[in-house]
This record gives sequence, C-alpha cells and structure tokens, in this order.
Amino acid sequence: MKAKQVSIFAENKPGRLVAILEALRAYDINIRALSISEGADFGIARMILSDPDKGAQALREAGFTVRETTVIQKEMPDRPGGLLETVAPLAEAGINIEYFYAFLEPTPGKATIVFKVSDPDRAEEVLGK
Repeated sequence: MKAKQVSIFAENKPGRLVAILEALRAYDINIRALSISEGADFGIARMILSDPDKGAQALREAGFTVRETTVIQKEMPDRPGGLLETVAPLAEAGINIEYFYAFLEPTPGKATIVFKVSDPDRAEEVLGK
C-alpha cells in the first residue's frame, strides 16, 4: 500500500537525532520505520510515522528541512528468498527501485519493506494492496 514517508535533512553532528526525536515526541508521533543515511556534513533520516502530516509539521517547526514522499509499504515473507519474491515483479514490470529499507513486524514470520519507486501507482498494482 502507498504510504507517506517523511525525510529530514539534518547536519551530521551530535545531538541532531535527539532534536528530531524530541520534536516528534512533543507532538506524540510514533516512528514506525526509520532509515538514516549519512554524508560528510548532512544526513537524511527517512521515516514512516504514525501521523506523517503532523510529524512533518512538528519537524518544520523545530527548524528542520522536511520533504514528504509517496512510498510503497509491502508486507513480505520473512524467510530466505522473501525479498527476491517481492522485488522481482517490480523489475518485470519495469519499475525502478530507487531505495528501500525493511523492518520486522511483530507477527512471527512477517517483515515489511518500504520502497521508493519510479511509479508508486503502478507498483501498488503490481504488488497488490
């Protein structure tokens, strides 16, 4: 299913992650999934939040540069080959995966993957809602 991802651009220095987390806590926003990539001076934190609109607002008010992106969130089997079975149909449909991150679900044997793809509507059709 399609989801809204909130990306935060922040200086790569001590305390910036704490400031992000404090801003979200102040608005009672829970992080469902998180990926952080770093560069020499700046990092990007990509998040699936319990309330993405309210979370983006909280982060902007805290002074962060924020971008909202449509991504695909898909449950997949948590076993060898599960990721291959999930991404192969996208390749066959000509949909490019720009990046992804995965996390485990509390349901035994299940994991979830979050994709940034070239065509979210088509990817949702290919993968099923």
